[in-house]
Amino acid sequence: MVIGRSGRRKPPVEPVTLKMLVAGGFGVGKTTLVGAVSEIKPLRTEETLSEAGRPVDDIGGVEAKNTTTVAMDFGRITLREDLVLYLFGTPGQDRFWFLWDELATGALGGVVLADTRRLEDCFAAVDYFERRGIPFAVGVNCFDDAARYPADSVRGALDLDDGVPVVLCDARDRESVKEVLITVVEHAMTRVAAQREPATT
Repeated sequence: MVIGRSGRRKPPVEPVTLKMLVAGGFGVGKTTLVGAVSEIKPLRTEETLSEAGRPVDDIGGVEAKNTTTVAMDFGRITLREDLVLYLFGTPGQDRFWFLWDELATGALGGVVLADTRRLEDCFAAVDYFERRGIPFAVGVNCFDDAARYPADSVRGALDLDDGVPVVLCDARDRESVKEVLITVVEHAMTRVAAQREPATT
């Protein structure tokens, strides 16, 4: 129970819960992002890469990676007293993309996490959100050994609409990830508000 300025007890605020997807290519940092920002111990469905999967798993550029998400990552973050985000990290390998439709059901928006060394790996996620009309922002995960490019250069390379936010971030850093998530929520709310406005004649 919260005490207001008048001294009266105010009932606790029932938070609005929103669903957010985190998508992108294999090894781009989705699991790291969810883990960095989640206020609960994140649920992970990682399995060790096997010899049997080598013919179908493209690990170019991430040869040191030895695990992969096979279903989803799940975490939760409270952005405000009245706003909670549930985060669902999608599997990055194309053989698990059939799970995306289930994970996307009811999602307010999404983050497409990108690595400038392998930018083409996030095209599928961008196309997915665009085709389904799900608002999204691109978070450029700034790896230590990757070249840094301005947000507008990344926007041009991905052929994004001007309204799609592009944010440079560090998927290991909680505050950096929070900024990306806040950007997506604001972008999605703006889209929803615009759709509700009556058409002018």
